Amino acid sequence: MKKKVLSISLSGLMAFGAVTAVGLPVGAVGNGPNVGGSIQTSILHTYDELVDTLKNYEAKQEAMELEVIGQTVKGRDIYMAKYISNPENPTILFLTQQHGNEQLTTEGALEFMKHLGTGKSKGVLENVNVLVIPMLNADGAMGDVNFSLDDYLADGDRHLTRYNANYVDINREHDKATADMVPEARALHENVFQKYEIDYMIDLHHQGTRSATDGELVSGSILYPTNPNVDPDVLEGSKKLGSVVFNTLHPTGWGHIGRYVGGTGENIGRNGAAVRYDISTLLFEMRGMSDHSYESYALGQKSNGYLIKQTVLTLDATVRAIADGSIETADTSFWDTLPEQRNLPSEE
Repeated sequence: MKKKVLSISLSGLMAFGAVTAVGLPVGAVGNGPNVGGSIQTSILHTYDELVDTLKNYEAKQEAMELEVIGQTVKGRDIYMAKYISNPENPTILFLTQQHGNEQLTTEGALEFMKHLGTGKSKGVLENVNVLVIPMLNADGAMGDVNFSLDDYLADGDRHLTRYNANYVDINREHDKATADMVPEARALHENVFQKYEIDYMIDLHHQGTRSATDGELVSGSILYPTNPNVDPDVLEGSKKLGSVVFNTLHPTGWGHIGRYVGGTGENIGRNGAAVRYDISTLLFEMRGMSDHSYESYALGQKSNGYLIKQTVLTLDATVRAIADGSIETADTSFWDTLPEQRNLPSEE
C-alpha cells in the first residue's frame, strides 16, 4: 500500500451500505433473463444527460468535484468525478465504458454516486478517495462514429458501439507511448494514471450473454492482471479486490460469478495499469451488452435492474473495504477454485 489506511466506524459503513438498494426483477439470477425482448437504448443516459446529472451531483455534494480530463475524437469532454478528502488516503478508480456499448455499469456508477458524498455516507469518504470516470468512450456510447452501425440491434434514439469514433478499441491501447494513443486513452493515462496516486482500479465492462460455469449462466466474471511483469504485491492487492467483490455478490443468491478468460497483453487496461503504474486492478465483466450486431451479445431491458444492482454493490463494497482496511485481510483462496467460464450453445 502506498498510503495509510484509516479506521472507520461500523455504524457509518452500515449507513452507507443501506442506501444502495435497487429493485430487482423477478428471476434476476445468473440464469435469469435471457436473450430476447426489446433492447432499448432510450432508457439509458445520453452523454448530455450524463453531464447534466454529474453537474447536478456536484452542486449538491460538497465532497464531489468534477474534472475534465480530456476530449474524445469528436470533441466531447471526458468527465471524472473526484471525492478526495485526504491525499494520504488510499485511492480507488472506477472506470466505465471504455467500450461504448457497455453502459449498464455507467448507470450503476451514477446510482452509486447519487449517495456518495451525502450525509448517508458520512465517515466513509474520510478514509478513502474515490475517482469515477463514468463514460470514457462517449462517442461510441452515442453512436457518433465514422463507420456504419446499420446492423446493430437496439431500438431507441441511438446505437452504441464498442469502438471509438475511428473504429479503435480503447482497451487495446494501454501499452503504447501516450503520444501514440487515441485521445480517450491518452487522457486516461496522462491526466489520471500519471496525475493521481491510485492504489486500486476496477475496470467495468460487459460480455456476451451465454457465459456459464457448471452449466449456469453467470451474472458476471472477474479477473486480476495476468501479465507476467506485474509486481507480486500489486497482483496480491488485485486478488484481494476480487475477493471483496466475490464475497459480496456470491451470497446474494442471484449473483453468480465466474473467472474471466482474458489475455496477458500489456495493451489491455487491467494489465497495462498494473504494470506501468503499480495499480492493483480488477476486471469485472457484467453479463450482456447494451447494443451489438450479434443477438447473443445483448440483453433485453428486463435484465437492467440486476446488472445495475450488481454494479452498485461492487462499488459500495470495495469502497467500504478500503476505507475500513478489511481489504488487507481479504481471503484470496477462492481464486484457486473459482471456475473459468465457458460459453453455452446459443438458444434458438
